[in-house]
Amino acid sequence: MKPIAPRHRTSARTLLATGLITSLALVSGCAKSENDSADKDKSSTSQGDSGQVVASPSTGSGPTCAIDAYGAQKTDLKTATVGFSQSEKEANPFRIAETASIKAEAKQRGVKLLTANAQSQFSKQISDVQDLIAKGADLLVIAPLNSDGWEPVLRSASAKHIPIITIDRKINAAACKDYVSFIGSDFVEQGKRAADRMIEATGGKGEIAILLGAAGNNVTTERTKGFEERVKEKAPGLKIVFKQTGEFAREKGQSVTENLIQSKPGITGIYAENDEMGLGAVNALKGAGKQPGAVKIVTIDGTRNAVQGIVDGWIDGVVESNPRFGPLAFQTLDTFTKGEKVAQDIVIQDSEYTKANAKSDLGKAY
Repeated sequence: MKPIAPRHRTSARTLLATGLITSLALVSGCAKSENDSADKDKSSTSQGDSGQVVASPSTGSGPTCAIDAYGAQKTDLKTATVGFSQSEKEANPFRIAETASIKAEAKQRGVKLLTANAQSQFSKQISDVQDLIAKGADLLVIAPLNSDGWEPVLRSASAKHIPIITIDRKINAAACKDYVSFIGSDFVEQGKRAADRMIEATGGKGEIAILLGAAGNNVTTERTKGFEERVKEKAPGLKIVFKQTGEFAREKGQSVTENLIQSKPGITGIYAENDEMGLGAVNALKGAGKQPGAVKIVTIDGTRNAVQGIVDGWIDGVVESNPRFGPLAFQTLDTFTKGEKVAQDIVIQDSEYTKANAKSDLGKAY
């Protein structure tokens, strides 16, 4: 990385937002496999409405971060080495699409990219990121497994003034001090939208279960909060009678649902905090001889299999959580390293799949 301005640090401060949103409102396509061919690995190109678009903060509002406040150096992104830390096994379609998008954007921009996959082990992710730093990463993009426990990485990055962007999940640290920006969805809002779909599917009455995501990260906490708040507000006749983690995994979602069917045979609906758990629930219901639609299922993510589940009658709604972070992450790094302000929280706009649009919009799923 070739600095083009001297390094200096000032105290972190609240800065007025600028017109960054215009430059960040990018559209990217979907890549299905981390190992796709070069022709297929073009997730940064436009494919209808399948890419990420910034929803907030609006121009002129929200805290921002500038390179002098962070203490790093102005840099030409093309000369830099970017390290990307993936948190989970590539069996999850969300992670496959996320990694493919990062790789495709780096390739398109001609940026050197170092990658690591923690295989769903947090201790490995910490050592992975430290290894990326040791290998010469000038900038870091991290998809965190957990929100807590990042102090060793933050100390190492701070010592070398390495800017960090987190995607999909937040870390519990100080923006524009420990990391530059978080890019991701409004997870509370996702939970509320999922509750709206469940209320519509059940008529606002009955007993429902929640398949919780993995513990220790803000996604699980906020998706649960939004769902429970909206149900309490709008559907007091809808009772949450069961909550158990499915760890964001299909197999675990299936086994938990199998137990649920035994303990709560009259269950009306299942809210799965990601598609993989929801698809596991579908498998369990099929195994128990249930018919499509007998138990209402609402999920979050937007994978092709889940959207197909709506078409097939097994799933009633899917709230999108768009994993195509490549263009937006690299644009944020480029803007920041040029010395321009970036938002500390860059919230993306997510769409939704229902019985009305699932068949026509199936091609937008990942």
